[in-house]
Amino acid sequence: MGDTAAAGTTAKEKKPKGPPSGIVIPPKKPKLSKAERRALQEEQRAAKGGGKPAALTQKAPAAAASASASASAPSSQEEKKDDAPSVATTRSKRMDKTLSLFSHLPQYRDPEQYEEEFTGVSLGSNVGSQTEQLHPEVLVLGVKYADGIIRGGNARCKAMLRVFQRVIQDYETPENCRDLRNDLNQRVIKPTFQYWTTKCRPHSVSMGNAFSFLKLAIANLDREMDQEEVKEVLIDTIDAYMKERIDYAGQAIAKNASTKIAHGDVILTFSKSDVIEVLLKDAATSGKKFRVICVDSRPLLEGQVLVERLAAHGLDCTYILLNALSYVMMREVTKVFLGAAALMSDGSVLSRVGTACVALLAQSNNVPVLCCCETYKISNRVQLESITYNELGNPDDVVSTNCAIDRSISTSNGGGGGGVSEPSDGAEETNSSSSVLADWRGSPDLKLVNLLYDLTPSEFVSGIVTEMGILPPTSVAVLLREMNPQENDTAFLYG
Repeated sequence: MGDTAAAGTTAKEKKPKGPPSGIVIPPKKPKLSKAERRALQEEQRAAKGGGKPAALTQKAPAAAASASASASAPSSQEEKKDDAPSVATTRSKRMDKTLSLFSHLPQYRDPEQYEEEFTGVSLGSNVGSQTEQLHPEVLVLGVKYADGIIRGGNARCKAMLRVFQRVIQDYETPENCRDLRNDLNQRVIKPTFQYWTTKCRPHSVSMGNAFSFLKLAIANLDREMDQEEVKEVLIDTIDAYMKERIDYAGQAIAKNASTKIAHGDVILTFSKSDVIEVLLKDAATSGKKFRVICVDSRPLLEGQVLVERLAAHGLDCTYILLNALSYVMMREVTKVFLGAAALMSDGSVLSRVGTACVALLAQSNNVPVLCCCETYKISNRVQLESITYNELGNPDDVVSTNCAIDRSISTSNGGGGGGVSEPSDGAEETNSSSSVLADWRGSPDLKLVNLLYDLTPSEFVSGIVTEMGILPPTSVAVLLREMNPQENDTAFLYG
């Protein structure tokens, strides 16, 4: 036994450690520094963009040679580090400041830092050759979306539909076009929506539903219709959609919800909602005496706009911030009315961040919570938390640690279409320079997150007020099915 074990050990030691015969192992590539890898990537991108694949093979050996030269001369690396950072380097550093928990979400794109993607100068090389045909109104609206000049689900959707009307009005059928419907959809409507979504700001549920409605309206057109008739039908269809699904729906919601307001009530609302504004004004006009508490939160402070408009209408208003909510909720509030950016099929509500806190505190104090939402904001998706789907705002908005705000407000066209706020440049510079977070990008361990929405579970909501009536959150799926009896996924498709 001992001899056998010794023979086995000797056999193991005699096994060759080299590679098997017949296999050629290539030599190891020289190790590149971070700056050299970045330079090589930029050269490859330039070669692909210019359509010169041969240049790529010529530049690769040059990069290898520079790597060997840098290994022998470390001083050259120090000189490269001192060079001014390129645009790609600046963007990569900005992406490194994103919290890993929300890295899957579309990152905020500042129009000033991504100017070439918003001005239309180099659109063809960035988002495809079709974007060279985008209407100028599309680019203008895209900048307003990205800058936050137009906010709110109703305001963004109505602005999108109005621009679609202008694009359709200026549309010209190309020669040898076999199907006007397909050309209008694939060459004009779809690239326009993709530009807004991918380059400017992620679309809301209301915008996605309206876009799906427009595509369905184009597909249902008669193929024998001429160009002018198609334009007239589509423009009238868009007008009808805005009136029935947005304007008339808001008025119907106000009428249904006003029945829940009694004399002496103390109504609490959060942030700013077009439907809530119409509701409270109509209830006050009908002669009911009640008081309104407007809860607001940084950094947008949208509730200031609502307080100013309600006070001008003659309502007794109180303005507080979110951190003082518990004191008024326990003692005064009798009902809570909230707006919504989207309504999920399971009854959960997607709205401005902070809404879930208000609903949770109201439910713990046995205060009824009524959510007012138009049916065109219903999504067939189910969402359980606020991480999987959300939107990241400008992190620099969180930098300002004081509550100074320029309330230069201009209302958009149409009843309850949403407000437009344009802070002055001087105010922004003062707030940013005096903030303790002004140099947050220079601190490697500091990251700022500006989430725009949160999800309120259905158990925190007492009722959903729509133009169809007041229903429990568990009946949202039934309403979604009844509104689309033939095909449930056609009119209310999120994407």
